[in-house]
Amino acid sequence: MMIFPPREILTALTYVAIGARVFAYGPPGHEIVGAIADKVIANTPAAKEIYALTDGITLERASIIADEIKAWDKNGGADPNAFPHYPDHPKIDHQLREFWRANPPTEDQASPIPSHHWFHYTDVPVLNPHKYSDGKTGRSQWDVVHMIAYCVDVLRGEVPENNPRKITKPVAVILLTHYVGDIHQPLHVGADYFNNAGQTVDPDKGQPGTEDEGGNTVFLHLFRTPLPGVNQRGLKFHGFWDNEAVLMNLPQSFSSLSKEESYQENKRAIHKLADQLAKQEPQNWRQPEGLGLTGYAESWADEILPVAREAHERLQFSRMHETVDLNRVVISGIARERPMPDHVPYADWSAKIVRAELHKAGWRLADLLMRAVGSTALP
Repeated sequence: MMIFPPREILTALTYVAIGARVFAYGPPGHEIVGAIADKVIANTPAAKEIYALTDGITLERASIIADEIKAWDKNGGADPNAFPHYPDHPKIDHQLREFWRANPPTEDQASPIPSHHWFHYTDVPVLNPHKYSDGKTGRSQWDVVHMIAYCVDVLRGEVPENNPRKITKPVAVILLTHYVGDIHQPLHVGADYFNNAGQTVDPDKGQPGTEDEGGNTVFLHLFRTPLPGVNQRGLKFHGFWDNEAVLMNLPQSFSSLSKEESYQENKRAIHKLADQLAKQEPQNWRQPEGLGLTGYAESWADEILPVAREAHERLQFSRMHETVDLNRVVISGIARERPMPDHVPYADWSAKIVRAELHKAGWRLADLLMRAVGSTALP
């Protein structure tokens, strides 16, 4: 079993700043997924059970909490008034702090107590056609595939609420609203591995290599700037998929707007897109008949891996070299856009992929929660 240290991705703490657009309330991708699910489950018996567990917190709002609590990494959640805190929901606030304390951040790869950061991703090699179960590299019992299944088992009563991870049923709902979004982001599932010569390798086939952490340590250079005001010199491969590829599906704000006006406009755009996607059933979103709920996450990982592979194949990697990040050796370098036979720019291709994945993630989250909480399914 391989265990990995936390990634420093605090995208929930601030929205990406794009020119005059500065969002300080959470990443829109997760909110879109949660908002779609809110609309899909509306007026169902399961919705009452779900919102009873969250104390009325919408799935849209819940979707960013798993990232928000990374802010406790500095003070351990000891200060009840430090960001984030949830004074309107004291029981959930307490349960989230207990969850953080049971899964505190650590840089010890061999720690028997996992970091809550590890729960957001898995790093399956993308060089060769892979399924999640085809190898061991990049997977662990604490990755997003296993943690989605764990949360489902908590909701169904298969795992008691007084478990070592301190995941209660309310916390399980909150985590699932985020993790289902994560597993539909290609670079939260697939990663490239490089040898000392900077060549891509497959560790599952006996070729030792160092991973790119899902693109977190790689700078991305595109043929054109994906959005006005984006400085490509600081653009990270992973961050691009978390942020810019999502924001390209939303209308751009005028530079004359204040931060608050931009935020409100962005929220309206999120709700408009979510409303549109909730009214139209996405293609190929349903799971095979007979697949149990705890198998959903692995099925989703298998589905997204070819997309993760293409996300890498459309780029040319150079200057790949080992470096130390948080006391861990990782690979760093540059990924440049390749000219492709389809002539579709990387930015346009990725934005289309993200829209489709957010669409499926919203419907799948709604269906998963309905089945896990109310034993009902979407028709």
